[in-house]
Amino acid sequence: MDLTTAITDFQQAKVMSGIQTRVARKMLDIQEFQGAAAVKLIEAAGKTSAQAGDALMTAAIGLGGEIDTYA
Repeated sequence: MDLTTAITDFQQAKVMSGIQTRVARKMLDIQEFQGAAAVKLIEAAGKTSAQAGDALMTAAIGLGGEIDTYA
């Protein structure tokens, strides 16, 4: 293998590595966004169920007023 081929192969590997890193970062950003959206949906569902539930029963037993979204 001559020097020119080795340099060309190295440059191609460097470019591919950069592309793979950027794609992986973009996938991570998308997953973080989707996770945050899921948490917001769960929190909204918790607020709706708390409002729809029997407030007196919730106060009496202390259950059902919140959803633990960080467990």
